Amino acid sequence: MRRGERKRADPDLGILTTRLFFGIQRELFGALAEQGYDDLRAQHGAVLAYLDEDGTRATDLAQRSGQHKQVTGKLVDELEALGYVERRPDPSDRRAKLVVPTGRGLAQMRDSDAILAAIEARHAETFGPDAYAEFKRLYRLIAESRPPAR
Repeated sequence: MRRGERKRADPDLGILTTRLFFGIQRELFGALAEQGYDDLRAQHGAVLAYLDEDGTRATDLAQRSGQHKQVTGKLVDELEALGYVERRPDPSDRRAKLVVPTGRGLAQMRDSDAILAAIEARHAETFGPDAYAEFKRLYRLIAESRPPAR
């Protein structure tokens, strides 16, 4: 049996994280499509999830999302063509550009926040608010932990 085919009684953290991520991503982008954002792809989340309302440098978007600068640049190009963002000069450094959400981009960000809040509320209701809060606390600790420097 190949690695991807074997069954695990107790999936590891990587598998569980992947299942959780892709499940939330499918639900989020499915709901967004129903609300009129059917031109977005899940990959656009690597920019939209990390975009500040006042604008963010593409290099910061790449760093926050863990994507290569070239990938982030391509996604910004696509989102600009779709009308979700625009590039503007950075007032603190005229050589740099900010990626700034347009009105449509801001609306999408608000709608995404509401969809994600509903997903979280559903999980809190299913498992109990205290258990869900503890899950998020522990998950955050794991996600933010760093291996020792070599």
